Order: sequence, then C-alpha cells, then structure tokens
Amino acid sequence: MKKEELFAKLRSNTKEQFDMPDMNIDGIRYEDTVKQFIDMTITVGGKVVEAKKTDDLNEIVRRAYPEAKVFASNLPTITIAQKNPDTAAEAADLNGTDVGIIQGEIGVAENACVWIPQTMKEKSIMFISENLVIVLDRQNIVNNMHDAYKRIKMNEQYNFGTFISGPSKTADIEQSLVMGAQAARSVTVVILD
Repeated sequence: MKKEELFAKLRSNTKEQFDMPDMNIDGIRYEDTVKQFIDMTITVGGKVVEAKKTDDLNEIVRRAYPEAKVFASNLPTITIAQKNPDTAAEAADLNGTDVGIIQGEIGVAENACVWIPQTMKEKSIMFISENLVIVLDRQNIVNNMHDAYKRIKMNEQYNFGTFISGPSKTADIEQSLVMGAQAARSVTVVILD
C-alpha cells in the first residue's frame, strides 16, 4: 500500500475532527533562576564555577582539572588549548582530549540543560572530550525549555546544536552505572557574571 492510499483511507474513515489544542503553555518559573540552574546542575552530576568575565578562564579550567594534559577549544580567550576544533583535519584528531572548553548559549534552570550551537568546524569536541567545560553568561539562564526554544537561533554555517546536561551516564539492566558512556565523564559549567 502506498503512502497516499493509506492517508486516503484514514481520511475517509475520520468521523469527527478536532481543533488543535491551545499551545500557550506557561512553563515553570523560579524566584532565582541562577540558583535553580546551579542546584539542578549539581543534581545531574555536574559542577559549577561562578566567575567574573574578567577572571582568567585558563586558570579556572586548570584548577578544575589539575591532572589534565590535553586541552581543546576554539574560544579566543583559551590559550592553554593545544587542539582547536576549527583547525582539526577531522573529528578523530580531537581524540585524546582531556578537557574540551566550549561556549554555551542558553542555560535552562528547570533541568540544567545548556544549549550549545555548533560554532566550530568539528562538533566532536562536545562528545569526545573526557571532561567538558561549558562557559555560560549568567544573563543567558532562563527558567524553562519553552523560554530556551524561543531564544534559539541556528548557526547557518553548521545548522547543528545540542542540549547538554551534566556528564554522560547510562545504566544497564544490572543497574551498573557507567559515566562517560556516550560523551564526557564530567561537565563543569563556568557561569560568568
């Protein structure tokens, strides 16, 4: 049966049609969105560092990951990075990255998600790094996903973005929790004021 035939049968057997529901949804609101975002980030297994825009991000990252040897970032203020996702020939060149440092665009207080548009050639830095540092401006933290989606603008060059919330984790039927199964083992959000 072709798709058109199936749709025709469905239409012919539709007895009553209903209007689409009103989609004006008031999402959850918090008295202090930043505090809620921090609390949720910790709840999902992430870490938070609050800093000033004038603070040295390189020093913040080194303090957060003192054992790390290989850093990757395309942020102009990150000078400790030996790898750059904009100049990597292919995604595999970022393998072995201890700490990836990326810019987050929107933080969501209700679930600690951070919207990260692809602003680099190789997006694998978001997933291949053992540890991930997300830099986020305090004023870009919103209450809920409804607010976040209203603000999202896709980067026309790459047309890709993702929400990341805490470190990657999975558990099997034997209830064995594995950290870093699909992406970073740890995530630190640096909130800049």
